[in-house]
Amino acid sequence: MLILDSGGVSFLAKRNHDAVAAIRVLVRDGEWPPLVPSVVLAESITGRQRDDAAVNRLLKTCDVSEELPASLARRAGELRHLARRGSAVDAIVVATAEPGGVVLSGDIEDLGALASHAIAVRIERI
Repeated sequence: MLILDSGGVSFLAKRNHDAVAAIRVLVRDGEWPPLVPSVVLAESITGRQRDDAAVNRLLKTCDVSEELPASLARRAGELRHLARRGSAVDAIVVATAEPGGVVLSGDIEDLGALASHAIAVRIERI
């Protein structure tokens, strides 16, 4: 399972050569559409239509998870405590990827620290 954090969303929403190439590879490899936890929208959306247009266009091609079960929130809290770093959103992203998922991100340090305590979660720089 492929998960996007806000850095992954921002990068892929640009629709420049690198972003389009990355999406093509993900589609080719059967990794598309990615899952985007709805809490990621809090870091990705500005509320300004012009600024959000590209992000909204990308999100239409993704699976946006709108639920945050208590068990997932608790697991995110546990990961955050164990890692002693990362935001609540980062921890939710990593917990969502358990077990065996891949997170595309620009913030590999915090997410990597969280993933080091997760079950088989890989963080890849976008």
